[in-house]
Amino acid sequence: MKVGKSLANNTDDACFSDVGKLAETLIERTGGNIRLALPLGLGKANTIANALTRAACDNPNIRLSILTALTLQRPKPGSELEKRLLDPAADRLFGAYQPLLYAELIKQGELPENIEVSEFFLQTGNWLGNEYAQRHYVAANYTYAFDTLLNFRPNVVAQLVALDERGQVSLSGNTDITVDLLKARREGETDFIFAAEINSNLPFMGRSAIVDADDLDFTLEPPGDHFELFSLVRRPVALEHLAIGLHASRLVPDGGTLQIGIGSIGDAIAQSLLLREQKNDTYRALVADCPFGTAPPESHEMPFDEGLYCVTEMLVGGILELFKSGIIRREVDGAAIHAGFFLDCRDFYEQLSSMPAEKRDKIAMMPVSFTNALYGDEPQKRAARKNARFINNAMIVTCLGAVASDMVPDGQVVSGIGGQFNFVEQAFALKDGRAIITINATRESGGKTVSNIKWNYEYLSVPRPYRDIVVTEYGVADLKGKTDEACIMAMLSVADSRFQEGLRRQAVKAGKLSRDYEIPVQYRSNLPETLKSWLEPARRNHTLPAYPFGTDFTPVEQRLLPALSHLKQAQSSYRKLAGLVWRGMASSAQDRAALERMRLDKVGCPKDRLFRYLVAGALAETTD
Repeated sequence: MKVGKSLANNTDDACFSDVGKLAETLIERTGGNIRLALPLGLGKANTIANALTRAACDNPNIRLSILTALTLQRPKPGSELEKRLLDPAADRLFGAYQPLLYAELIKQGELPENIEVSEFFLQTGNWLGNEYAQRHYVAANYTYAFDTLLNFRPNVVAQLVALDERGQVSLSGNTDITVDLLKARREGETDFIFAAEINSNLPFMGRSAIVDADDLDFTLEPPGDHFELFSLVRRPVALEHLAIGLHASRLVPDGGTLQIGIGSIGDAIAQSLLLREQKNDTYRALVADCPFGTAPPESHEMPFDEGLYCVTEMLVGGILELFKSGIIRREVDGAAIHAGFFLDCRDFYEQLSSMPAEKRDKIAMMPVSFTNALYGDEPQKRAARKNARFINNAMIVTCLGAVASDMVPDGQVVSGIGGQFNFVEQAFALKDGRAIITINATRESGGKTVSNIKWNYEYLSVPRPYRDIVVTEYGVADLKGKTDEACIMAMLSVADSRFQEGLRRQAVKAGKLSRDYEIPVQYRSNLPETLKSWLEPARRNHTLPAYPFGTDFTPVEQRLLPALSHLKQAQSSYRKLAGLVWRGMASSAQDRAALERMRLDKVGCPKDRLFRYLVAGALAETTD
């Protein structure tokens, strides 16, 4: 008898359509002391979790402890103009996703004392400044979060699952930890009730994602339409990210292994690899015209003969596009992709669902213990992961090559450590692997442009002994095996030129750089205007479009996004705002559709008139 069965005490009435009755059963079987484990991201059984949360809110004698990661929530508009843009389009952009009650209670500061929630990875930036979320964050490496879950001793694991026409249940996009948890339960290492909530919108993934019928204790199939999956919004790929994508694409050898992350940098890398494959002459001409002085340590610019194999923590839209195009086609154990979980936009889910089963089975969802580490079947993994290029984003990189990816200096967690360090570690463990960190050279903060390359930083997620390759929009810094002085020189060569001299002086003061060192002339034009002159033509002629894989934003909203971003950056300067108002007064009738979308086509009160001029001015400046 499975250990889980002893706790679940299965009966013939293990299938529920009424979540209230399932919640009552779970409370009864656990004695009202529920330790609930929910998967990361998309795989949460929201209906079950909400029912248990409501029961605990109504009855203070029930004790509910939740351990999870990446609780998904719609972004809250930060201003009235953002609200005007997002609110009417929220369901279209983010999906009619069922909110998680515990997250709403935390946001409102109303979580009762008998409920405790801890997460080991936070939705990026969503919980900054929230005392409860910050205090209850668990600094667990995603690769080894299985051990954290075992120590939590869950007595209920509730997961969203897919069902096929044959009645098979699939973990879909969250095999990441659940596969290992179910295995541990079968082997008697842990004891919990596995409650599966069926959602017809979830893609059915085969192979390791299929759940053995004996592993299911309770299933919930809510009546009526199931809630829509959370949809990430595909935002425009900025010119800076196009440049990073082009630089990084030259580091990927044919026949190798690829891992990329989510977001517009990941999209830009996939976009550049597609251009390299499908329009190679255009691609090579574009990289040849690069105005920046740094050269990559290797340059792979030809189309793919053997193709790539992908092993990744997260399956994202860019990887799926490379798979559909045939660039990712090198198979390992019958699969071209091994991934731990997925989370993306509605189009991504629909593509997976509509893909022929034999093609979809080339995507094998696996536990992160497989994707993120070499341990277990190490000889086979080493042979498979040849010429590995693990590409991950960061927030800050120091001149000495250390990386910060998840936390700000005062200890507030932006997101979480995830499994980034383990992919860096894999690259060093593999004979021909490289760890590639991508980062914007600058960002806007408090109305000012600041450098993301710093001399020093208070918190680090990847220490400098693991420095390898860093890519900014200004080129590639190869740091592996270099002296500290050579590392600093390389990082200065990919820094924004407005900050190079200040960083150089700090390095000299620290005794790490020769006082005679001067920034070579070929690196002194690392500026946004140089970047724009290089890549703006490719943007305008649609060689590198802003939305390479589509978007849920309408054409009008696509015009508004850069305008509102421009307006947000101008808010710290009365002079800039006044300039926008002045220009808006002269051009407020030129983009009536955009003003109508923002409900600014007909204005009466002074505040709306000011908004109209500001938006019209920002539209005019961003469409010049």
